[in-house]
Amino acid sequence: MKLQNGGIYLINGTDVIADDGEAKVKLASAGVTTDRDTAKKETMAYGILKDHNVSGNMENLQIKFDKMTSHDITYVGIIQTARASGLEKFPIPYVLTNCHNSLCAVGGTINEDDHMFGLSCAKKYGGIYVPPHQAVIHQFAREMLAGVGRMILGSDSHTRYGALGTMAMGEGGPELVKQLLGKTYDIAMPGVIAVYMTGKPVPGVGPQDVALAIIGAVFDCGYVKNKVMEFVGPGVSNLSADFRIGIDVMTTETTCLSSIWRTDDRIRDWYEIHGRSEEYRDLNPGAVAYYDGCIYVELDKIRPMIAMPFHPSNVYTIEEVNENLDDVLNDVEKRAQVSFNGKVDYDLHSKVHNGKLLVDQGIIAGCAGGGFENICDAADILRGQYIGCNDFTLSVYPASAPIYKELAANGVLADLMETGAIVKTAFCGPCFGAGDTPANGDLSIRHSTRNFPNREGSKVQEGQVAGVALMDARSIAATAANQGYLTPATEFAGEYRHPVYHFDAKIYEHRVFDSHGKADPSVELRFGPNIKDWPSMPELPENLILKVVSEIHDPVTTTDELIPSGETSSYRSNPLRLAEFALSRKDPLYVGRAKEVQKAEKALEAGQCAGEALPELRPVVRTIRSMFPEVSHDNFGVGSTIFAVKPGDGSAREQAASCQKVLGGWANIANEYATKRYRSNLINWGMLPFLIEKGDLPFHNGDYLFFHDIRKAVENKDDEITAYRVDPAAGTMEAFKVRTGALTDDEREIILDGCLINYYRNHRS
Repeated sequence: MKLQNGGIYLINGTDVIADDGEAKVKLASAGVTTDRDTAKKETMAYGILKDHNVSGNMENLQIKFDKMTSHDITYVGIIQTARASGLEKFPIPYVLTNCHNSLCAVGGTINEDDHMFGLSCAKKYGGIYVPPHQAVIHQFAREMLAGVGRMILGSDSHTRYGALGTMAMGEGGPELVKQLLGKTYDIAMPGVIAVYMTGKPVPGVGPQDVALAIIGAVFDCGYVKNKVMEFVGPGVSNLSADFRIGIDVMTTETTCLSSIWRTDDRIRDWYEIHGRSEEYRDLNPGAVAYYDGCIYVELDKIRPMIAMPFHPSNVYTIEEVNENLDDVLNDVEKRAQVSFNGKVDYDLHSKVHNGKLLVDQGIIAGCAGGGFENICDAADILRGQYIGCNDFTLSVYPASAPIYKELAANGVLADLMETGAIVKTAFCGPCFGAGDTPANGDLSIRHSTRNFPNREGSKVQEGQVAGVALMDARSIAATAANQGYLTPATEFAGEYRHPVYHFDAKIYEHRVFDSHGKADPSVELRFGPNIKDWPSMPELPENLILKVVSEIHDPVTTTDELIPSGETSSYRSNPLRLAEFALSRKDPLYVGRAKEVQKAEKALEAGQCAGEALPELRPVVRTIRSMFPEVSHDNFGVGSTIFAVKPGDGSAREQAASCQKVLGGWANIANEYATKRYRSNLINWGMLPFLIEKGDLPFHNGDYLFFHDIRKAVENKDDEITAYRVDPAAGTMEAFKVRTGALTDDEREIILDGCLINYYRNHRS
């Protein structure tokens, strides 16, 4: 694995010429006469984006997607927002899957209530509804939505179908709302990074191994952040379609914007198997394509990998862990103390038995692990073995009902069950803490997408902590065959059978509701008692007083820490109730602090005195007026803000931002934002995405900040804004600078209006 320092030219899809001082000479000797700007237009990404851009300007894109998809944690909020903004029908195919809140015993009836709401929406607005246990969101999209050259938008961060020639993006719900209302997805033209593959994986190395190796190489340095990863090179042809899919889905963990792969006969065959051969065409970069960087991947040199707790980028080879066990475990335990703020002792050394790491649980599941080839290869390793009757357990979740049926038909299902493994239906629960949660202190190895702290179900604030390590299905099977002792699949000396896959579309034909794009306005939506409308949200005031109510100095703050996953997912149709969980596993005092500050804003909205509702605000206002005497209750608003070094890694869930807004949040302040999608969520919920330079903070938790003429600053497109730390005890105000970063005109208007709902209400023609 090597990262190119600078850009490259790719000649005929095979030869790489670095964009350095010798580039012109080398290009000329190869008979190439192009220039960089022309060659940039020859990437696959550029062509697809151009075909979907309606702005007429390839520097500032306005994208209209072909199709969209959401699951049952996100679609209720999206449709509720769209309804409040004037939704009449789904303008493009919109698939509502039910693969997250499938366990309907959690939270009473509310999960199934959401499902019935989704079905009624598919009927009323003209959509597609996939019942629980039929397919995880991304497998259904691969099987039934993807098409070469198409673009798909999903409200799940792992919306990645690039291996099938489809450029897909995962974003927060408001971006889907824009598409439902006929609007566009607005971004600057992203950079494109080549992933140049050579060689062929050795037996026992699977797609998760390759993906983790890439993530480990690029995450910390931000090499592909908000860029498109374009997979090219001769090594691509040595990978099956399922193998490519398994790598592709994990590109989300690199923080890239999207991904795209060149296609070939293996992808043609994939579409034919799934009865959709019309969706295939050859897709390759042009004769000379320019990339902003390059990741060189030598597939034959990759070995079985493991991402130790608590991040997909915390990667080692399994051999390295086994050979340097004490050092690796020490490092992981030290990292855990940062993640858990020293509140819980995280002990991995207790997992060492007879000098080897003994894990407690194995899971092969979801959009990353639940593919046909992953499960078949795992079964080959396990055949004739037994997982034992001690602590170790193994669960396998095929990603769709058609895959499950084929595993039953070809005998793999029986083989797995004979080993002691439990084979379950399509469900994303293990990935976010709603299924197969390990016991306190346990270590789980999973072929899934993430291993963030708390995500597997533990609650640090209640003394519960477990760990997840990410591995490929093959090495999980090898470990299971060794009854829990960490084992790389390269130690398996047997044969992989590679059975042929047969896709049965009848399962979906007879069970999935498909309106075929025809809306029926006469259908009444079916609401459960937990489905609530969004509360009203005020527009941005002339002046803004913010109290810092949380200060987080972790290197990265995930969306799971901003709004926990797991059992809280049941309340995502209820904005007020869900907000009670905001930062609950990172800063349990946050909600109380934010609600206390919100009293002042509610008083202002009611025409009352903010100081009566929040007495500590009175000296703050007096101090502000000493410098800005024109400031009054008629022209200022009060809210809360948080500081985090780098917030927003992980899930696309809009609730990471909306919960803060529901509690009166008006801004985030950060050194940088981990992902474009989290920053977009802040903006779409009317929150200011402030940036501050790294270094000593000019404020701390509990301080009040004042932003004079903030509304005018947004209207005037000011990037740099003067803020003030208010010290009421001393009667002083200390100035410091923040930036908003690049904002489109529409994004500024959304912030001015207070949120996307207000924006569409105010601009409805």
